[in-house]
Amino acid sequence: MRPFYIQRYLFTGLLTFIPIWLTWAVFKSIFSLLSEVNLPWVSALFDALARAFPETLGHINQGWLTSLLAFIVTLIALYIAGFAANRVFGRRMLAAFERLIDRIPIAHSIYGGAKKLMNMLQSKPDGGTQRVVLIDFPSPELKSVGFVTHVFTDANGMELAAVYVPTTPNPTGGYLEIVPLDRLIATDWSVDQAMAFILSAGAAAPDTLPFALRKTAPSSPQEHDKPRSVGDSP
Repeated sequence: MRPFYIQRYLFTGLLTFIPIWLTWAVFKSIFSLLSEVNLPWVSALFDALARAFPETLGHINQGWLTSLLAFIVTLIALYIAGFAANRVFGRRMLAAFERLIDRIPIAHSIYGGAKKLMNMLQSKPDGGTQRVVLIDFPSPELKSVGFVTHVFTDANGMELAAVYVPTTPNPTGGYLEIVPLDRLIATDWSVDQAMAFILSAGAAAPDTLPFALRKTAPSSPQEHDKPRSVGDSP
């Protein structure tokens, strides 16, 4: 087999494997996160059953099986929590829990911030600003996708926006930028479309983007080389 075909097939295999690996990595991260919630008591239960019935249930105390059951239990618990949150009794329980959290300073900050973030992703920001925007980051010549989390004004009355810029392909890490409102480039993307764009490293973008970049006239070399007088501002 010629070296050309070896390189071609290896490259094709790599391109085929990367989406599969990325999907598995994201799923594994979610699976591990959800299974760890109930893993301690599920492992203790399996261990107790294996010791009590070594001949019939001795084989169930395995890592993959306990993780799978813990994952399923967490999904069931999330479903029950969502169902209860839509009922009067569940809302009262949640309100009582939030009152308890309010008495714990650090827990109050974490819970309050996370709840505001979840509510933010389900609603439009104040001032009619789009949720998904582009900002000049990390330099004016480059653009990054960001989520407007809050709109406020500074001491001089200038309208500013807090914009969260997630990283690719792991959106749980990112940057928080404070950007003037008139510097935002609005898009008509939903949060789901923006997340698909970020997770796929741009591969899930349409052929025509639903926004237009501002055109800036490039500065000529003569402008940079032109000597400045004493009164000229830098």
